[in-house]
Amino acid sequence: MQTILLTVVLFFSVLLLQAQNTIEVSMINFRTDDGTVKIGLYNEEAKFLNIEYKTATSDISEKSASTIFTGVPDGVYAVSCYHDENGNEEFDMYFGMFPKEPYASSNDAKGMFGPPEWEVAKFEVVNGETKELIIKF
Repeated sequence: MQTILLTVVLFFSVLLLQAQNTIEVSMINFRTDDGTVKIGLYNEEAKFLNIEYKTATSDISEKSASTIFTGVPDGVYAVSCYHDENGNEEFDMYFGMFPKEPYASSNDAKGMFGPPEWEVAKFEVVNGETKELIIKF
């Protein structure tokens, strides 16, 4: 009985002690310091650019900004962000199709006649690492 109890305790201890990662996002080359930058961290291809795993907002100073996502489990992720220049909390579009405000993604993923693709923007974090990303606007 003690062996079973010890095995169960060890199993749950391993789950609780699973490495948590940190993702540091630095964003550069904004055209102005107006407004804020909205950052989305995505953990699934099917939710990319639609439903964020975690979000952040950062002020822009000297045409750059940064944020840190902590407590991120091992896995594959992508980051996308936009410069909310007018501060209305929305990614403004012309005719609902063409971006009015600058946007950027991890790995400098750019869309060709559409949004960037998960396959280009994705990256992996494992084993308690700190992943440093530089996103250029």
